[in-house]
Amino acid sequence: MSQVEPAAAGADQAVEGAVVPHDEGVGGGGGGDVATTEAQVAVVVSTSGDERRVEYGDDADNEGEEAATVQGSKEGTEELLRKVVYSEEAAYKLYCDYGHRMGFSIRKGKQSYFTGTKRIRTKDYFCSKEGLKEGEKLTDANFNDPHTRTNCRAMVRFRVNDHGEWKVIRLVSDHNHNLARPEERHLLRSARSLIAGRSSSVEAMVYAGYQVQGGAPQLPAGSTSAANIVENSKQHLLLSYSAMAKTLAVGTGDLHSLVSYLKSRANEDGMFYWDVQLDQSGRMTNFFWRDGRSRIDYDCFSDVVVFDSTYRLSKQNLICAPFVGVNHHWQTTMYGCALLADESMSAFVWLFKSFLESMGNRHPQSIFTNLDQVVSKAIENVFPNTCHRIAHWHIQKNAHSRLGALNVSKVFNKMFTKCIQGCDSETEFEETWAQMIHEFKLQDNKWLKKLYKLKQKWCSALNKCTFDGGVEYEPQCDSMSNIFNSVADKLTSLSAIAVAVDKLSEDWREKELEEDTRCLQKPPSCIIKHSDILNHAAKVYTHRIYKLFETDFLDGCGATKFKELPCEDNNTHQFEMTMQGRGSRVCTVRLNMSTMELSCSCSKFETMGLLCPHALKALSIKNICKIPESYILKRWTKDAKKWVFNPKQYESSYQECMDDDAAYCNYVMHYAYDLVTKSQGQEELRKALWETLENGEKELEKYLGNGTQYAPSYAA
Repeated sequence: MSQVEPAAAGADQAVEGAVVPHDEGVGGGGGGDVATTEAQVAVVVSTSGDERRVEYGDDADNEGEEAATVQGSKEGTEELLRKVVYSEEAAYKLYCDYGHRMGFSIRKGKQSYFTGTKRIRTKDYFCSKEGLKEGEKLTDANFNDPHTRTNCRAMVRFRVNDHGEWKVIRLVSDHNHNLARPEERHLLRSARSLIAGRSSSVEAMVYAGYQVQGGAPQLPAGSTSAANIVENSKQHLLLSYSAMAKTLAVGTGDLHSLVSYLKSRANEDGMFYWDVQLDQSGRMTNFFWRDGRSRIDYDCFSDVVVFDSTYRLSKQNLICAPFVGVNHHWQTTMYGCALLADESMSAFVWLFKSFLESMGNRHPQSIFTNLDQVVSKAIENVFPNTCHRIAHWHIQKNAHSRLGALNVSKVFNKMFTKCIQGCDSETEFEETWAQMIHEFKLQDNKWLKKLYKLKQKWCSALNKCTFDGGVEYEPQCDSMSNIFNSVADKLTSLSAIAVAVDKLSEDWREKELEEDTRCLQKPPSCIIKHSDILNHAAKVYTHRIYKLFETDFLDGCGATKFKELPCEDNNTHQFEMTMQGRGSRVCTVRLNMSTMELSCSCSKFETMGLLCPHALKALSIKNICKIPESYILKRWTKDAKKWVFNPKQYESSYQECMDDDAAYCNYVMHYAYDLVTKSQGQEELRKALWETLENGEKELEKYLGNGTQYAPSYAA
């Protein structure tokens, strides 16, 4: 175990990690690529590793007692900012603890004193990759090496008041390099003393490389020293210690509390589903759960799923991973949630299979995730026919830490954003990407090279025929990218996290109920009161979707120039449309008057399920006053949830119910559950449902009393 280094004199002593953070995938753990290495470190040019950044302040004594300033993400900073300590050692340990949770190692920095004394007034601690080493050139190969300094600006400053209280007054939380993954963090040098201090002697021996058999420590066979063990069995120790550390961090009581909560939910909700994965030793590692309402919502809106595995619970060292989608009001809806002990292939495959099983093995059309190769491979394994997309907000988040000084360039950001979602064709994308790479000299940027290889998963121009439900549009994009900010890392027990997730689901459902009520009370007001097509849209669509439709209608009819092209077929009309004030982009619309088939080269209907301004302009030109029925997507209508579980709506489903007992039970249970959830809010609705059930029971008894041909089936 490493010892706590001496204070001031050790300002140049690195407390560096013993592991190279994972950098196989494009996403990584928060990292820093080096295509723009020179730009990243150009802010400060240090001639010696001992020199410190001027902005960290030689005028620390002038700082007041105001609240701590935080520069960067506030994720996981609550305890660090709130806690008061009473010694330099405790302050160092507090920041080490924070660094361990986040995945970086610590370096001790400068300090100032009360005038005329040796009492510390302020003390700085830095990320171990702070500053630059004299003569060392930064490259892609060494940038994420834990021993390489990258001029990382992450730091903390403590101030000591007259009462000896150490409080954080400044925190810079963002790093310009990769952070260690959860299973690697115990190998960070500044974290080892923390682990040793919290662990038993057996745990310490495992960390040092000993095997424990029968309560006595032993060296592995064929080994001569603990040093050899660590060197030759690093990966084995990493996995075994990581598993032990997670088990100890969570605690048996915490697991039992979570299981008890999930069992109680299953007793309350007949359609509640939960699953747990066990490791080779029979210990619980990964959990998934969803309630009955989530299943109902998924049955209605299963076309798009967003899966986010970036929420980390630092206190338990677990991942909180929700499955969400969008409902008919374009609101976020919950499909389920998981707590994962690791990010292994087996964990994600298990989770996706459990999710599918809980949803009747219905695959989504599209699934959006963060940048993660392991998740991608698991999706290929479990969802082979689902279109896997990488969410734009995750790419932008990674770009912030990967591209350094380029993030402040408006020209670069405009081109990068255009590549992601502003190009109309593959040719335009390729031209824009090539121009961006050439103009900013990014030919050797490792992260962008990997991103380009995955272009089919994130470039909008290459996914114009894949439904996405508008999850990439503003403001839906902001909603999706901040799903669990109110939950993650603020609770101390697993059961409390599960309760908070379920409470968040209920809050979302309350908002959905409010919108349902609003839609039932009156249609949305039309900006053009006597427009037939707007009145038709107001009648069928929910309020929020209608407003999207109305905006496109106004853009199409009031701000679109057109040119009709000749067609051989008299029933077919073709138009070239140009939006005013939107550049010179031309969209081509084809309309068949006999079949009412409509298509546009912008493909908005294919991706969003709503007609675009160009198509609406074509309908207006030809005096078509209603939306063609085939272009009203039920998932956006007020009736999106009506008759979903009534098999009579579909002849094949109804026949299946009549022929198969299991299918019959499944449809009836879901149908009844949906009716029960709809009636829960009001007493009159409950009474109406009871009367309906009683009448149904009387009808069944009448049939049973009149003949015996029904008896065997119902008795079974």
